[in-house]
Amino acid sequence: MLKINRVHHIAIICSDYERSKQFYTQVLGFAVKQEVFRPERNSFKLDLQVNGIYQIELFSFPDPPARPSRPEATGLRHLAFEVNNLEEAIAEVYKNGIIVEPIRVDEYTGKRFTFFADPDGLPIEFYEV
Repeated sequence: MLKINRVHHIAIICSDYERSKQFYTQVLGFAVKQEVFRPERNSFKLDLQVNGIYQIELFSFPDPPARPSRPEATGLRHLAFEVNNLEEAIAEVYKNGIIVEPIRVDEYTGKRFTFFADPDGLPIEFYEV
């Protein structure tokens, strides 16, 4: 039986590297672990830490194709980040001009959550625990 330990990382290809780098580091507050430029690919790779744990790779590539990104599109539905206080998390991203959807309540767990988008429209969820 296959045993998977945990999710190692999430890779995101962005259309505007500097804009996405600013969003993930300044708006969401993820720490930079390492940033490299790969000249053979004309591509940046930014390794980000979420709460001290390496989890997100942000890539730039010349002219990446667009992808449907709403939560109901086929493929990756959204990225969900756990927060302790939903109102505080919303207020922090709102300071940066990020539009956040109204708070919803999961009908099965009773937990509160909301969605907003990264600079390329990738849906991001804050899920309160």
